[in-house]
Amino acid sequence: MTLLPPPTKRYTAEEYLALEVESTSRNEFRNGEIVEMTGGTPAHNQIVSAFNALLWFALRGSSYRIFVTDQRLWIPTVNLYTYPDIMVITAPVELKPDRRDTVMNPILIAEVLSDSTAGYDRGDKFSHYRSIDTFQEYVLVNQDRPHVEHYVKQAENQWLFTEYNSLEDKLTLASISVEIALQDLYEAIEFSS
Repeated sequence: MTLLPPPTKRYTAEEYLALEVESTSRNEFRNGEIVEMTGGTPAHNQIVSAFNALLWFALRGSSYRIFVTDQRLWIPTVNLYTYPDIMVITAPVELKPDRRDTVMNPILIAEVLSDSTAGYDRGDKFSHYRSIDTFQEYVLVNQDRPHVEHYVKQAENQWLFTEYNSLEDKLTLASISVEIALQDLYEAIEFSS
């Protein structure tokens, strides 16, 4: 006799949001399933912090708003709730109807890759992000070596891909007219040989 694993419990978006308000961890909601988001490494957190600081100084006094890690994003076309590492939104921030804690209109999203999330961040998650009308730019930052993958929307269903592999490279964020040196993004990160 073969034992089957118990079926995964399915939740409604309303059940998820009620649980998430009380949760001590961050969880994604993927089509009825609640998926706990793992904690980051020190390198992951340092890169997110550096990226946030570089954006904050570059965008001070502008109409852009920067959100990190704990800001929930709702993607209505796939009913996905997630927490990107970095989001830039042009003011005014559009909130999910009847919510004060869930945004909907990022123009730029950045994710710091880990071994466990890299495939999802490049694949399904990027596909879901592309369904957001305002979304124009995606940045994937490797935390183990100097490597950045950069996607900029050119037209409907057309994205330009550029990758950077050197600390001497400069990443130009087209949607917000900001240039970031990889040496600044990776400052204080010690790479294993």
